Amino acid sequence: MARPEGLGVFRLSCLFAVFEAACLLDTGMLFPRESSSREVKELNGVWNFRADRSPNRNRGFERAWYKRRLAETGPVIDMPVPASYNDITQDPTLRDFIGWVWYEREAVVWKNTSSWVNGVKVTEHKGGHLPFEAEIGALLRKDPTQPCRITIAVNNTLSLDTLPPGSIQHMSDKTKYPDGYFVQSIFFDFFNYAGIHRSVLLYTTPKAYVDDITVCCFPFISGLVQYKLSVRDAVSATISVTLMDKGGHCVASSSELSGDLKVKDVNLWWPYLMHENPGYLYSLEVRLKAADEKSAYEDVYTLPVGIRTVNVTSTQFLINNKPFYFHGVNKHEDSDIRGKGFDWPLIVKDFNLLKWLGANSFRTSHYPYAEEIMQMCDRHGIVVIDECPGVGIKDIRSFGNASLTNHLVVMDELVRRDKNHPSVVMWSVANEPAAEMPPADFYFKTVIQHTKALDPTRPVTFVSDSNYARDKGAPYVDVICVNSYFSWYHDPGHLELIPLQLNTQFENWYRKYQKPIIQSEYGADTVPGLHSDPPVMFTEEYQNIVLKNYHKVFDEKKKQYVIGELIWNFADFMTSQGVLRVVGNKKGVFTRQRQPKAAAFILKERYWRLANETGILPPWTKYPCSF
Repeated sequence: MARPEGLGVFRLSCLFAVFEAACLLDTGMLFPRESSSREVKELNGVWNFRADRSPNRNRGFERAWYKRRLAETGPVIDMPVPASYNDITQDPTLRDFIGWVWYEREAVVWKNTSSWVNGVKVTEHKGGHLPFEAEIGALLRKDPTQPCRITIAVNNTLSLDTLPPGSIQHMSDKTKYPDGYFVQSIFFDFFNYAGIHRSVLLYTTPKAYVDDITVCCFPFISGLVQYKLSVRDAVSATISVTLMDKGGHCVASSSELSGDLKVKDVNLWWPYLMHENPGYLYSLEVRLKAADEKSAYEDVYTLPVGIRTVNVTSTQFLINNKPFYFHGVNKHEDSDIRGKGFDWPLIVKDFNLLKWLGANSFRTSHYPYAEEIMQMCDRHGIVVIDECPGVGIKDIRSFGNASLTNHLVVMDELVRRDKNHPSVVMWSVANEPAAEMPPADFYFKTVIQHTKALDPTRPVTFVSDSNYARDKGAPYVDVICVNSYFSWYHDPGHLELIPLQLNTQFENWYRKYQKPIIQSEYGADTVPGLHSDPPVMFTEEYQNIVLKNYHKVFDEKKKQYVIGELIWNFADFMTSQGVLRVVGNKKGVFTRQRQPKAAAFILKERYWRLANETGILPPWTKYPCSF
């Protein structure tokens, strides 16, 4: 395989993943990091963009748009990457566009005068939110006149087999709809943003390189780190593994591809507000040296490692053998203009708000978030329930073999990406599916058992809103997660019913399954600035009373088997248009622009009180403060 001299193997890494089909490198998915042996180049910025508006949305492939410059195929516009394309222009047809869109840009590959051979397909990928990559070294050739041209086609069409599922409805009544008119039906309550949402990277490795690293810690064994390495293109190699503390001092080492590292006087990874030194990370440096008949190769990769244990009993969730209570939020990757596009200022702002709020955790509702967010959680000690895109599984046809196979692949990819993040303490395999349907028992039993086999060190959950007696997923999970909206979707306006109904909910679920419970969603839509006394729905006063009534029950049940509460939602977010939504879902305690509603202050007071009840916080964190 031809590779440019001096730079080794080139890879195109797409951290966003919104693609069709599958033809990938069967490799690990280490986050691209620069080192003495690796270079990384971001391809973020303004790309050329064109939507395929042909009736079958397939003209781009039929006429091979990828074989020449995109501007030569028709009109193109500027499109930022990363960003959703939906809210960038003033074109309403693009905001709701379904089908293939095309991105293109050119890039100089470091100092090499190499270009990507135009029109050669390097990879395909099915599914959103998770990364994929392709080796492109064989496609680079020396040509001093041209840079590398990269073309990416993205399709946001959902089917009954995708995660999340959806369906296309073709409208045949010609008295109401023009020829070829169709709409995308979805079964989830957030906007189906599309585009290149995360970074596109070029990175290099030597010919022989570290392909994957797995580290894990087991319950009740403090300070023991097990690791396993995978290397590529090295017939024989010398390995050096060094675990270093924050000061750069070696605390354990090995020269094997797998083994145990025992750390004396270990600094454990603790959640935010559970310890005076949360989010402590060691560095695992792996050095590989290999040679062939022509050259010698050295690869260096450094992985942040948090040492902590997780265990679940019938009434408790334990981190480092101490009871942990989730007081946090559900979120969305969602903001003005960018849609789901990754944006560092927004991410840093959100983490400042989380810490101001006193939140120690969140769920990645309802899909995997950018890995940079997981890295932030590692550093700040924010605990994560890591959820796959299994939301909106409502049609019985979505429980078939094709859907199940795809679901298992998605869990493979999610665990492969996030297995080394200490902040991730639990996997969530679905949110509010039609779990009472007969096929759901085999379907979710298979997915849950598959996930446990992939990672036996973390518990698995399944988020339910169905009747406790009919739920097909609950018998197989380690922790029960329940969503309920008493006085909102159930008995709207009747705040006085919350305590009775919530207490009944908890008693029924625990009596049947004898497993700890997290209230994984609760809340009420609130229009900021809308007030009424007595409280009525959609006012800030109503949201406040909903929270307070839920909290009274939480305080009683957390003495028994309730191990957490996650408000829905951290911030307002966009949804599809409909009579039940006025410019999106308004259940956030912050607006979409990250300004607090009155409920944010109620939650802040509560979360800091819950944190202070542990009695282990240092003096400077005894009271809420700014960060």
